[in-house]
Amino acid sequence: MDVDIDHLRSWIGRKQEKSEILTPALVEKFSATFDQKFSAMAGEPAPLLIHLCLAQPVAPMSELGRDGHPELGNFLPPVPLPRRMWAGGAFEFVEPIRIGETVSRHSTIADVRLKQGRSGRLCFVTVEHEIKSAGRLVLTERQDIVYRDIPVAQSGKQTPSGKSTKQTALGTHSRTITPHPTLLFRYSALTFNGHRIHYDRSFCVETEGYPGLVVHGPMQATMLCQFAADLKGKPPRAFRFRSVSPIFDNADFTLNADEAGDPSLKLWAAAAGGPISMEAQAQW
Repeated sequence: MDVDIDHLRSWIGRKQEKSEILTPALVEKFSATFDQKFSAMAGEPAPLLIHLCLAQPVAPMSELGRDGHPELGNFLPPVPLPRRMWAGGAFEFVEPIRIGETVSRHSTIADVRLKQGRSGRLCFVTVEHEIKSAGRLVLTERQDIVYRDIPVAQSGKQTPSGKSTKQTALGTHSRTITPHPTLLFRYSALTFNGHRIHYDRSFCVETEGYPGLVVHGPMQATMLCQFAADLKGKPPRAFRFRSVSPIFDNADFTLNADEAGDPSLKLWAAAAGGPISMEAQAQW
């Protein structure tokens, strides 16, 4: 199918604003999903990256696309490539969100680019967010979304993206995560994310050509950011990440960290034995 990049780039500058109250109940559910003990009292600082669960797009069932996401063409440009993934992003933290406050997300389409990758065409959409809590700027975010074709093998069967499966060393600090389907379901529910690759196994395998359920990129980023904060004993000032390869619910994965010159940490998530799925850096 053709990709009219000039038409898609006409979405640059489009804006959206949504708000939601951060309730103690949501904090309790978020903390339980990540196996954390966290105060859910009003006025207390909220867990890192919980804003990804707030003010998310809400669309009627009749307005969902084939993959469970809201159909494109309103705020996000109508990219005709069928696969959608988080390619990466960056956060700059100003101050914490506090439980009980109204959190607002002010979003702007910053860029739309078309590239040719090894697996075919790639369309990158960059969205910039300003997150405010009770009217205060608490963080800024850059979100990179990538759309691509579904790779097709010569036999005609769909195949997942061909990424390196070389062995990946553990970091100086490492934590093992079991991506149980219930974990993926809970995070999808928290973020009101209807993307079927995270909970519909037959869609993943038979339609998308993946070997299992796909572990959310934002959830990996949240785990790495929380891991970094645990290691340093305080939240980072900045956190950026890049998705490298999908990982699935058919094997454990690890969170890893090495010192990258005080006060920074180099972080990565990787499937057991490889490959790396996400690379990140946290700074204080």
